[in-house]
Amino acid sequence: MADLQALKERFTALYGNAGTEPIHVFHAPGRVNLIGEHTDYNGGYVFPAALTFGTTMLIRKRGDEQVGFASTNFPLHKHISINNIAFDPADDWMNYPKGIIRELQQRGVSVGGYDILYSGAIPNGSGLSSSASIEVVTAFGLLTMEGQPTDKVQIALLSQKAENEFMDVKCGIMDQFAVAMGKKDHAILLMCDTLEYKHVPFQSGAYKLVIGNTNKKRGLVDSAYNERRSQCEQAVKDLQSQFPELTLLGQLSLEQFNEYQHLIPDETVRKRAKHVVEEIDRVLQSMKVLEQGDLQAFGQLMIGSHNSLRDLYEVTCLELDVMVEEALKVTGVLGSRMTGAGFGGCTVSLVHEDSVDSFIEQVGRVYKEKTGLTADFYVCDIGNGVEQVSV
Repeated sequence: MADLQALKERFTALYGNAGTEPIHVFHAPGRVNLIGEHTDYNGGYVFPAALTFGTTMLIRKRGDEQVGFASTNFPLHKHISINNIAFDPADDWMNYPKGIIRELQQRGVSVGGYDILYSGAIPNGSGLSSSASIEVVTAFGLLTMEGQPTDKVQIALLSQKAENEFMDVKCGIMDQFAVAMGKKDHAILLMCDTLEYKHVPFQSGAYKLVIGNTNKKRGLVDSAYNERRSQCEQAVKDLQSQFPELTLLGQLSLEQFNEYQHLIPDETVRKRAKHVVEEIDRVLQSMKVLEQGDLQAFGQLMIGSHNSLRDLYEVTCLELDVMVEEALKVTGVLGSRMTGAGFGGCTVSLVHEDSVDSFIEQVGRVYKEKTGLTADFYVCDIGNGVEQVSV
């Protein structure tokens, strides 16, 4: 977490001293999805975990109806009237917390005036959910300051709604849920459409999660995403001759799919469906092997997930594939896979602590040789969801 003393000094330099009003501190993590990709919109499980680094928010009450927004990550800062919360492209990153305030107001929570300073340790565009982190910490912090209940599932839903409607970004629930509901040394088995969830122990012992950011600019993600969704919907239609009640691929068992996949005439559509059904099965296997503390088996499931995303779902790219291939050549690596929507973004690898330095050096060097891009690496532990920090 950020150096709180330095942040407090930055806060008072920006906003001055306010007599007896104390500065309160809140923190929300970033998140990584460990396995279960492109399963969420198919009615299947995802398996995210909160990270130990994220967004720290310092907040103090004001005596008027202004909200001050500032960040250690961006130069832009200003005061906005609490009575005039509207999306403004010129406000850039501030629109995320503004969307939360608007959503709270629409739910009948009267939000007073505050000065707020954010400090984010999540690299923007890394695919580790900096936007969900700022949304969830804002919602949790404001509800706490206003003496309102802080139901973390409701905070996740409220944050998703703000991003969908205020920011006009049609994200699912996974990011906000993992950021709100994370638990140290646990992953979350989450069914996105019902919000049924379970904390699963992730005792990594001598192994670290290393996230590799390809720094490949994502192109075509929206169009490819929409195409994959419609292919999955087509697979459901094809299978309805045998399963008339079927509405999502996630409702099929692997055995049912294997027996009736011949009902899908288009080979590409069949491949897409095969990835989804097998990936959901991999998530459930992951839960079992982690409950037994079998990291080796989990590493193999990670590798299977990447291969399937590459060969069946076709959402990897040269950069992701190179990074995973090189990761698996390093001694002490149990597994590696792309994480996120694909076509760029990040990989996640399970690396023995004695191999972390050589992993970063070796994978980084060969990755640059083969792609011309410089990768960034983050060594992570699994941490808690949103919380108030005692000062």
